[in-house]
Amino acid sequence: MASPLSPIHPLPFLSSSSTATTLTRRSLLLSSTLTTTLPITPLSLPPQLDTNITDRVYLDFSLCPTYFRNATAADSTPLCSDPSPLGRLVLGLYGNLLPLTVSTFKRMCTSSSYKNTLVHKIFPGQFFQAGRQGRSREYGEVRLPPALDLPRNTETVDSKAFLLKHSRPGVVSLCLSENDDDDEVKLDSEYRNVEFLITTGPGPCPQLDNNNIVFGTVLEGLDVVTAIASIPTYKPSERIRQLNDLAEFFGDERAQKGRTLWNR
Repeated sequence: MASPLSPIHPLPFLSSSSTATTLTRRSLLLSSTLTTTLPITPLSLPPQLDTNITDRVYLDFSLCPTYFRNATAADSTPLCSDPSPLGRLVLGLYGNLLPLTVSTFKRMCTSSSYKNTLVHKIFPGQFFQAGRQGRSREYGEVRLPPALDLPRNTETVDSKAFLLKHSRPGVVSLCLSENDDDDEVKLDSEYRNVEFLITTGPGPCPQLDNNNIVFGTVLEGLDVVTAIASIPTYKPSERIRQLNDLAEFFGDERAQKGRTLWNR
């Protein structure tokens, strides 16, 4: 009885003659390569972030000779009467990528709300912070004028706002994880975060990534950034020096640890 199945045809690279065909490794490899080749599809790349510079602002920095003043000085003592100029930073802002953050920062600059406020923290080899909000302008803290009427920054809860990295010196970023505004200010229903940081280098700051919003870069004045990073943030009084010397004389190990914080 004839089988209902169709006869099996030989493979394309095999001969149908009765003589056996000798296959070499080369012919087998080539055939398998040709028959298994698939169309190459492009890899799905992450979307390109729009870091075009839409706005430029500048900030002038000065060194205040009375910054290391006595803690017992009268409250009426002005923070700084005759500052020494350090230089100007020109910042480029990513307005297409982060319109709310950039708009707030621009308004803070153009309204002089940052004027006569302090760079309140410096982390050598990493970054410095400015724009801390508090209740007293006298101590170099930012006070937002009610007339400024800044909008709420919803970009602080948008995951796309955290994609840029703190990968080099001169990165300008909105402080979130590093923010140290006065707690009483944060409890205000009209609170708006305007504290920012600038990386000083020489290396990246990966600990800031995914927690703070990069919204600009230093276009001019990296030498000023370097100068700011080298300014000491603590200068002990003469009495502290004397006590430290006495502690060292008696072999107190804390004396050496305390000196490591001087002139940093």
